[in-house]
Amino acid sequence: MRLTRLLAVAAAGAAAAAMTVASPANASDTTATFAVSAGALTVAVPATADLGTGAPATTITGSLGPVTVTDLRGANPSAWTATVASTAFTATGVTAIPASDVTYTPGATTATTGDGTFTAGTAGTLSATPITAYTHATGTGSNSATWNPSLAIAVPATATAVTYTGTVTHLVA
Repeated sequence: MRLTRLLAVAAAGAAAAAMTVASPANASDTTATFAVSAGALTVAVPATADLGTGAPATTITGSLGPVTVTDLRGANPSAWTATVASTAFTATGVTAIPASDVTYTPGATTATTGDGTFTAGTAGTLSATPITAYTHATGTGSNSATWNPSLAIAVPATATAVTYTGTVTHLVA
């Protein structure tokens, strides 16, 4: 009798186990997909910047304001280089101050997102030929960097007391 009871308990346990691991009578799978779309690589700069005032034969130093590169391309690697160039600084009826009298200093990074290595360029003399302002190397996906560059204008001793205007262009590729 003891053996009969033991066999009955074992049989009931086996039946319960078979019920819990049984496959469904009708099952189908759905393959789900999605796409990550590539965005743009952009640079945003202030529309204007007042660099200050100074006398002839002095240096006027001022901030351009925040420059932000945003990379939404979803690339791997997501490397980019931001460059900067400048026109001469002119005023009506007076001799221009050449871009070569202007030094661009990228300054410290004020914000970054994403991974990879963000590196400020070195201070350099501006011209119509671009110099490196900032780079991003390695990393994947989206990223951004913001910095606050300054310009130092070596005002010639022959400069006239007027307001000079020039165009500083940032480009990212």
